[in-house]
Amino acid sequence: MAQILYLTNIQIDFGVLATLGAECEKANIKRPLIVTDQGVKAVGILQKALDALQGLPVAVFDQTPSNPTEASVRAAVAVYHANQCDGLIAVGGGSSIDCAKGVAIAATHEGPLKTYATIEGGSLKITPAVSPLIAVPTTAGTGSEVARGAIVIVDDGRKLGFHSWHLVPKAALLDPELTLGLPPALTAATGMDAIAHCMETFMAAPFNPPADGIALDGLTRGWAHIERATQDGQDREARLNMMSASMQGAMAFQKGLGCVHSLSHSLGGVNPRLHHGTLNAMFLPAVVRFNAAAESVQKDRRMERMAYAMGLGEIKGAVQAAEAIAQAITAMNARLGLPKGLAHMGVDRAWFDKVIEGAMADHCHKTNPRLATAQEYREMLEAAM
Repeated sequence: MAQILYLTNIQIDFGVLATLGAECEKANIKRPLIVTDQGVKAVGILQKALDALQGLPVAVFDQTPSNPTEASVRAAVAVYHANQCDGLIAVGGGSSIDCAKGVAIAATHEGPLKTYATIEGGSLKITPAVSPLIAVPTTAGTGSEVARGAIVIVDDGRKLGFHSWHLVPKAALLDPELTLGLPPALTAATGMDAIAHCMETFMAAPFNPPADGIALDGLTRGWAHIERATQDGQDREARLNMMSASMQGAMAFQKGLGCVHSLSHSLGGVNPRLHHGTLNAMFLPAVVRFNAAAESVQKDRRMERMAYAMGLGEIKGAVQAAEAIAQAITAMNARLGLPKGLAHMGVDRAWFDKVIEGAMADHCHKTNPRLATAQEYREMLEAAM
């Protein structure tokens, strides 16, 4: 059975951060905890959020790591309870938003965080008691501001997904103004994350036509504007379209993702210093080629439709279109200044066994249009090196 559910109140425009106080009132948040990181604080965005909350007693947790961990969730929960907070505001990229979702669970539910992980059967244990959350993204990549999921590295070192409709933010304030100062390298990496979401969810087999339409339009916007946003961070049109592409990718991926993300999640757990969006960019060409043989991909002309959305023209045949897409992604990565492959990111082949084990257990593994074997995952890793 296909379930199609969209819940978040989304505002997307320059200046919508000014409505943060009003959104807190709508969500009945009177004592918010802002979850953010040092980078967001350093560039003055945290202060802008605080200015928009004049009159509310606000606590701040600004120690979110680049890949949120259960330890960082615990530290934020301590601040939440110490200040008698009744809601959360995530200000930052996907790490801060995912960390805040972890806090929303841990502040209101008993036991270790892994209890609530999707692959541990924990989704149904997440109740409506979760703390209400408002998300203010400062990057255009993960789309976590409109998603029901979060990725957190738990205490045993696994990078796990947590999924519940109760985790969907009550409101998402998408203000492209907050991304104008994003450095080129981070713009490129987060932008390719958004593009990967649009592509992978479009290739996924489950029946969800609205998600397909949203993903394809998001791919069109993201592919057309990522270079402009990277080359000129002050390009307002490019920034707006990248923020939309990010949102659209996450609205669509309720349908499911695939091997790109199962590999990225697993490898990111092995080495948390690796950037998730950059990993997605490295894996996309190999996974696109692998997926070309999937029956659902061929039946619905998904490769040909993606190629057209990327401006590659009318291409006949899934394999031919997949090859054109893979080559276009590799060329785009190079133009954006991203690494040439996993080896340039410091990935060691000695990690492959552990990465493959994690990928096959990941929640994205089974929604890929072709079910990959351990050997096929090894071949994708080798191709991405």
